Amino acid sequence: RPRRAPPRPAAPRGAPLPAPALPAPGRRPPGAPGELLLTHHAPGGGRLTLRVLDPDADLDVLHAWVTRPWARFWGLGDLSRTELRDLYAYVGSLPTHHAFLVRWDDAPVALLQTYEPEHDPGGEAYADAPGDGGLHFLLGGRGPRGADLWAAVGPLVVAFCLADPRVDRIVVEPDAANERAHARMRALGFQVAERVRVGEKDALLAFLSRDRARDLLDQAERAAALE
Repeated sequence: RPRRAPPRPAAPRGAPLPAPALPAPGRRPPGAPGELLLTHHAPGGGRLTLRVLDPDADLDVLHAWVTRPWARFWGLGDLSRTELRDLYAYVGSLPTHHAFLVRWDDAPVALLQTYEPEHDPGGEAYADAPGDGGLHFLLGGRGPRGADLWAAVGPLVVAFCLADPRVDRIVVEPDAANERAHARMRALGFQVAERVRVGEKDALLAFLSRDRARDLLDQAERAAALE
């Protein structure tokens, strides 16, 4: 879930920590709002796409998702539409934090956020290493009837995060009480490290190395080759 930073006049409520003016060398530029970055063939048919989040065009989807009871761990359910739009516009302006929307055909199914741990409260909870890349994800849709959504979206998410050659390990820190997120990260092969305190929450810290993700990357490569 996104981090809430100490109040600062320049940043909207719910924003991550401020970042330096330029991105770290070698990190992927985020792209323009709505820009298509990745396309995969979905198991059973259809197409999965990953685009840069557009805080204006995607606001209806965002607000509908974060205000649902099951999204309470995301921590943004009390924001107004304007506050939510401003938050993600701010995230989109940072070189170290990026947000993306995954669709199955035309239907939005997941919100993905990446961050550099050294510029996020998550990085204060452990000894971050060069090559670490942080990840938050929210499944908002269900996909086609009968589809195993996470089995389809998970490999795409991992492949996208590790497409940056500077990222050697994906870091997640879901709420310690968020058992659904724990099951999803374990299904992808994340290894749980320890329970940590991140901002206002108790979290479960877990890692997925590039070597451990090799099978998922091969699966994603096959899905991309079908396009």
